[in-house]
Amino acid sequence: MQLNLNRIEFVVTLACTGSCKHCSEGEHTGCGGHIDADVATESIEKVCANYKIESLMTFGGEPLLYPEVVCKIHKTAKRMGISQRDLITNGFFSKDKKRIEEVVKALEESGVCKLLLSVDAFHQETIPLEPVKYFAECVKKTSIHMKLSPAWLVSETDDNPYNIKTREVLKEFEYLDIPVGSGNIVFPGGNALKYLGEYFDRDKEYTSPYDEDPNDVRTLCFSPNGDVLKGNVYEKDILDIIKTYQP
Repeated sequence: MQLNLNRIEFVVTLACTGSCKHCSEGEHTGCGGHIDADVATESIEKVCANYKIESLMTFGGEPLLYPEVVCKIHKTAKRMGISQRDLITNGFFSKDKKRIEEVVKALEESGVCKLLLSVDAFHQETIPLEPVKYFAECVKKTSIHMKLSPAWLVSETDDNPYNIKTREVLKEFEYLDIPVGSGNIVFPGGNALKYLGEYFDRDKEYTSPYDEDPNDVRTLCFSPNGDVLKGNVYEKDILDIIKTYQP
């Protein structure tokens, strides 16, 4: 079938520096490894040669556990003319200030346009705030457009204890004057269903905001193990996977 592709996403790794109650991926145990940078860049090149790709995003897990992979992906996206190049990170991959500075410089040089920084009650239960704030200070000095991207429980206006704590966390960043994006509403899956089940209506059918219509695929999303569109890019050429895709 003919696909109307206009976006590429890479789940760089499922390994993470946090252990969040709201994570739809679960506990992240045994989640080492990452997408192969060479396979990723080759796939970007081939897809861009055949489709008008307008945006690319890297995320995880925590993608900056493997910054070299992230940067190689974004360099390729920039070279191939993808105009919107985004990164989602929790900002915690090192406590070493020099290392943080090096990674931020590399992200800017690689062509990352927009960075969504995940900070909220859930992340900050297990992720220290000071290294994240220093990371944000470094990004603030670059050309990368940054937004804070909190996760809200039930709704942004609900006054449950998690949302109250999230508002306190966001205040910690006010001195940097970083815009706060819309973030996302916690979806009842993985850890969220396990630890936050009391906040969800058991009789309601929730639809994941990340699900795409299998009959109208616009996004290629690569998993760390190479899975994409019911195929695997380590085993089969990406264009062949696209060509033979069936819902």
